Amino acid sequence: MDLKQFNQQFFDFLKQSPTPFHTVQYMAETFLEAGFKALYEADEWVIENGKGYFCIRDDGSIIAFKTASESYQNSPWRMTGAHTDSPSLKIKPNPIRESNSVNQLCVEVYGGPLLNTWFDRDLGVAGRVTILNSDNSLTTRNIDFNRPIAIISSLAIHLDRNANKDHTIEKQKQLYPLVCMAQDKDVSFEDTILEQFKNEHPDLNVKNILDYDLFCYDTQPPALTGLNNDFITAGRLDNLVSCFVSMQSLLLENTADNCLLLCSNHEEIGSASVAGAQGTFLPAILSRISQDKALHDRQMNSSYFLSLDNAHAAHPNFSEKHDPHHLPKLNNGPVIKYNSNQRYATTSRSAALYKMLSNEAGVPVQSFVMNNDLTCGSTIGPITATALGVQTVDIGVPSLAMHSIRETTGSKDPHMLYQTIAHFFSRKTLPVVTD
Repeated sequence: MDLKQFNQQFFDFLKQSPTPFHTVQYMAETFLEAGFKALYEADEWVIENGKGYFCIRDDGSIIAFKTASESYQNSPWRMTGAHTDSPSLKIKPNPIRESNSVNQLCVEVYGGPLLNTWFDRDLGVAGRVTILNSDNSLTTRNIDFNRPIAIISSLAIHLDRNANKDHTIEKQKQLYPLVCMAQDKDVSFEDTILEQFKNEHPDLNVKNILDYDLFCYDTQPPALTGLNNDFITAGRLDNLVSCFVSMQSLLLENTADNCLLLCSNHEEIGSASVAGAQGTFLPAILSRISQDKALHDRQMNSSYFLSLDNAHAAHPNFSEKHDPHHLPKLNNGPVIKYNSNQRYATTSRSAALYKMLSNEAGVPVQSFVMNNDLTCGSTIGPITATALGVQTVDIGVPSLAMHSIRETTGSKDPHMLYQTIAHFFSRKTLPVVTD
């Protein structure tokens, strides 16, 4: 897939993935079209050589895999891991308050967003809704208003003369998006959700809504930006870039060994959940496939995990925030992330194999180490390495404004990551690092 086609399909993916639930739905539908079989954790499984499968947990996490063409139980695993969630504003259970003749949404901060970037943006609302059917059964489906229905307006500078000098955001006081004018009677947001649900799912006989997980998101579509289209600007690049790259790589026909992708929810809040990377999802799936603990352990010893999550590009306005000898640049290739305290899972052995794969794919490699005076973030890499005992490297595309409502990466970087991961999944054999 060439660069232009890749970015076009990536933009379509971003537009249709406003929440983790929509991301997983998009991926599942894509895998089904490619001939993959859906697996359900409550069912018995029959796994065959040379086949593709996927399994979803809690709507927001997905594992998809293709088995080796021969003797899959004796083949190593080539795995990638990413996350489906991004920092956001989640709508509270009691969602509406009235103030000065307008109704506003009550929201809770999800993860660690750059909150100042959420002001004066056209916000949509999307997520999943669980309803009670007329036959008293429960059904969960996704909804997306797919248009701006809310906005958090800034205070005019005439009323805050220090706004450009020192502006601390009071989360409980200032994060109330405007949603509509207040009427004589209370607005039932649940009725609005119910109407949207019925419009999107007319085949269901809805009795009433029981609960929902709904998030605000920026409705501005992704774009190629810059005089020469050098940049991609969009919401949720962290970490939908990695989800899309993994999906496209796994869809290739010439994969080797056992190949697997994990795209898990709740990474932005620590991964400790039923669907998060600290949970049982990936270990349970792998153990069910191998059906033998000793065999599973042997497979992990010869397997390899690429933890894909965006990296910090050197910001041209804030060079002092970076380590001066590790300054990743946009459009200069994916970044290997190092941390001596294992906040990233990279080791010299795992990095060496990734460098070899990149060189073979003709893709440049960059390195990132955090400024010693700043706290390092983390990824699902160390979590997975700990749970599985598998060699793991942390890599990602360089990006600016991470956790902003609108992030930036190089227009060539996602495609270069795809070239590397595609080679990782398709190389006939993986070299073994010997002692």
